[in-house]
Amino acid sequence: MKSGTSIREGLWIKCEACKEILYHKEVTNNALVCPRCDHHFRMSAEERLTLLFDEGRYKTLFRSIRSLDPLQFVDTKPYPDRLKTYTKRVGPGDALVVGQGEIEGEPAVIAAMEYAFMGGSMGSVVGEKLTRAAERCLARKLPLVSVACSGGARMQEGVLSLMQMAKISAGLARMREKGLPYISVLTDPTTGGVTASFAMLGDINIAEPQALIGFAGPRVIEQTIRQKLPEGFQRSEFLLEHGMIDMVVHRRDLKATIARCLTYFH
Repeated sequence: MKSGTSIREGLWIKCEACKEILYHKEVTNNALVCPRCDHHFRMSAEERLTLLFDEGRYKTLFRSIRSLDPLQFVDTKPYPDRLKTYTKRVGPGDALVVGQGEIEGEPAVIAAMEYAFMGGSMGSVVGEKLTRAAERCLARKLPLVSVACSGGARMQEGVLSLMQMAKISAGLARMREKGLPYISVLTDPTTGGVTASFAMLGDINIAEPQALIGFAGPRVIEQTIRQKLPEGFQRSEFLLEHGMIDMVVHRRDLKATIARCLTYFH
C-alpha cells in the first residue's frame, strides 16, 4: 500500500507542531517522529505493521475484500468512483490492513487503519476485516492488536457503516469470553464510531502522545455546549488523567510495551 502522507514528497518537510523544516530522511529514520519536538506524524498502515512486527515481516490477511455500493450513494461523485480514486492513490486494502506475525517473539494479529484511504473511515470492509481478524484469533488462540487512526464511520455506507460497530464489538466479546487478549492502540486522530466501538474496548488501551481521541470533535462540542473546553481536551494525556485510557506511550517504545503487555496474559 502506498503512503498517502505528505512526508513522502520532496527532501524536506515542515513539522506540523514546531514548524521546523526537517530533512525527511531524518524523520523517517526516527519512526516518523519529529527529532526536534517529538511530534508524531501519521503512519501508513503498512508502515505501522512494519514497525510493530519482528524484522518488519508479516503475512497480509483478507486482501480480497472490497466495498460494494448498496446505497448507490452519490455526493460530489458516485461512491464507486471515489473508491477507485483512493484505491489508485493508496492501494486496494481499503482503510484497514490486517497482518499476522510476531511481536518480540509473541505470535499476534495486528489490524492497522489507513488514514490516507478516505480518512480511515470505517465502512463494511473495515468491519468485515476486523471481525475476521477476531475470528482468526479465536480459531488459532492468538492475541489481537488494533491500531486506530480514523475520522469515524463512512457516510457513503450509511447505517451499514454504523452496523460495523456492533459487529466488531461482538467479535471482541467472543475473544474476551475465551480469555484472548485484545490491545487497542489509539493514534491521531481516533474519532467518531471507531472511538465509540473497538478503539476503547481493549483489555489495555494505549495512546500515542498528543493524539486527538474523542467522539465528536472539540469544535462541535464547544458549539453545542457554548463553553470553552479545558486545555488539552481530547488529547491522550487528558484522557489518561481522567481514566479513559491506560497509558500514553512514545512510538519508539510502542512495540516493546505491547509485547510486555501480552506477556501479562500468559
